[in-house]
Amino acid sequence: MKLIFIRHAEPDYENNTLTEKGFREAEILSERTKNWDVTKVYSSPLERARFTAAPSLKKWGKEADVREWLQEFTIPWVTDDIDKARIVWDFLPSYLDEHPELFDKDAWLDNEIMHTVPVAEYHNKVITGFDALMAEHGYIRNGAFYNCPAAALPTNHYMVYDGNTLEHMKDAKVDETTLVFFCHLGVMSVLLAHLMNVSPAVIWHGCFVATSSVTVLCSEERTPGEAYFRCQCLGDTSHLRAVGEKVSYYGYFTTPFQG
Repeated sequence: MKLIFIRHAEPDYENNTLTEKGFREAEILSERTKNWDVTKVYSSPLERARFTAAPSLKKWGKEADVREWLQEFTIPWVTDDIDKARIVWDFLPSYLDEHPELFDKDAWLDNEIMHTVPVAEYHNKVITGFDALMAEHGYIRNGAFYNCPAAALPTNHYMVYDGNTLEHMKDAKVDETTLVFFCHLGVMSVLLAHLMNVSPAVIWHGCFVATSSVTVLCSEERTPGEAYFRCQCLGDTSHLRAVGEKVSYYGYFTTPFQG
């Protein structure tokens, strides 16, 4: 199975839409996606995600299944040292250094700030919603992996190299189900952390996923009937670079590399 997460294009948050550049990014993205063999499309209910999805959906001839839990993971908190609300995944390096529990997959919810707002409740809603969706496709969460329909050949078959590079893979039977999710930086990080069994803080603070970018995870069934997802690419913006469209800085606190 392939899981493809697409962050919405450059947003105009104030007007609940996309910027002019954002609409351009969505169209460029659709040229990349138009020939994908997509099984099902899911979308956040928020307009910036739905506007991003629209050109691709038109070319696929599909409609998105809107899931409420795919909206942005935005829970504000306020402390005495800041003058405005900050989202719970926006921490400065000094705070991260003082609170290493944030990087522990089993302890991050024990952080002091996480107890001041309903983060655990919201996180559980997202994870429960996602795992229920996966179950609809035959993938049942079992600890750190998913039980799944047994593949005809375990993917260890790919490790048997016969000198023909990819040629020996051509007859392997795997689950070609491809699910596409149009969503947001924060909630996508929560889902990636769940799939890779790490704390969301690792992704929130360690990765930049640009607007309209493509993130792909593919399942490996090294033991038939057991699937683990590995990230093939994270925040890929090659479709923008190919046509000279700059990568947006939204969600980043520095200038993105444009190479």
